[in-house]
Amino acid sequence: MPDVASTDHPPHRPRREVDAVLFDFHGTLAQVEDPVTWVVAAARACGRELDRGKATVLADRLVTAGRAGGPLPHRVPPHLAEHWADRDLYAQSHRAAFTGLASTVSTDVEGLADALYERLLAPDGWLPYADTKSTLRTLHEAGIKVAVVSNVGFDIRPLFDAWGLSPLIDAYALSYEIGRTKPDPAIFLRACGMIGADPERTLMVGDTPADAGAVAAGCAALVLPAAEPGRPNGLGATLALAGCAV
Repeated sequence: MPDVASTDHPPHRPRREVDAVLFDFHGTLAQVEDPVTWVVAAARACGRELDRGKATVLADRLVTAGRAGGPLPHRVPPHLAEHWADRDLYAQSHRAAFTGLASTVSTDVEGLADALYERLLAPDGWLPYADTKSTLRTLHEAGIKVAVVSNVGFDIRPLFDAWGLSPLIDAYALSYEIGRTKPDPAIFLRACGMIGADPERTLMVGDTPADAGAVAAGCAALVLPAAEPGRPNGLGATLALAGCAV
């Protein structure tokens, strides 16, 4: 009788195309809090309670002046130009740029500019997108390495710690620590090196053309428009491209 082929081993599965995923932070994994909430909370830290009407007017002025995580300012005063240019390369310039912009807005709340900046450093000042945790967990369980690549002037690791996401992140490539900003290919290559990933088998996920700069480093890129705070951000597309959609 001829030998019967063994069925003890599962059928061969083709190797997936993605071994690692790089994520932008702001606008991709998380979003800053609503501007009015931001102003009310910062004023409260200064010992002042603002009614919603006043807070709304003030928030509009502050966002126009330039808010970290918000749209670019309409105008950067000459005395802040150098700090603005270096904001994602040096922590002191990041703070000086955004507290300086906030200080151009007239307010009777003493210390508000610094309090507004402190909200940026606090986990409560951000909202992870609704599909962030599930996406990171699925990638982690599939054995796919994950790094966060961000143009930022402060340490975002404490935010991930507070949100319980740190165990799902293998490395952080932060511009102010590396000395390079997106779209410079060097920051993406550094991120790949941190997690031992081949750029040609790495996917970069972000929300701006700067994130697509990863293509020059040999990575694939997925650009997703940023969603409103707290909503799903379409990160399921990452899982599909990584070959581990659920």
